[in-house]
Formats: sequence, structure tokens, C-alpha cells
Amino acid sequence: MSETAHKILEENLGNLVLIKTREGVAIRGKLKSFDQHLNVVLEDAEELRKESNRKLGTVVIRGDNIVLISPLTE
Repeated sequence: MSETAHKILEENLGNLVLIKTREGVAIRGKLKSFDQHLNVVLEDAEELRKESNRKLGTVVIRGDNIVLISPLTE
């Protein structure tokens, strides 16, 4: 992981982030932790759907499934 990406993730620990997966699933949640493989733990996560959001709670997302991580402003 690049130094810049590590710094951005470190600055956003405890903040809301949006993650998009290879399957096209969008998940929003509070960034609890991450590692060098970009495996992430989100708290209060929810899957964003067109018809309605689905609450997931605490989730672990493998880094090789992640396409995008973006900080969100509240």
C-alpha cells in the first residue's frame, strides 16, 4: 500500500467511508481498522441499494475485493 493511501486511511479512522467492491456493491460505514493488505473493518455498516439500504452491523471486507474507498463528509 502506498504511503499516501496509508496516510489517508489513518486520518479517516473513526470516520464514515464508502467502499465499492468488485461485484459493484456499495457499503458505507465507520472505518474501525485496516491492515497492509487493505482488509478493512467497518462498524455500523450498511449496504447501499437503490430500493432501500440494508444494515449489516460490523463487517470485515477483504482487501482484494475492494475497488474504491472514499472518505465521506457527514
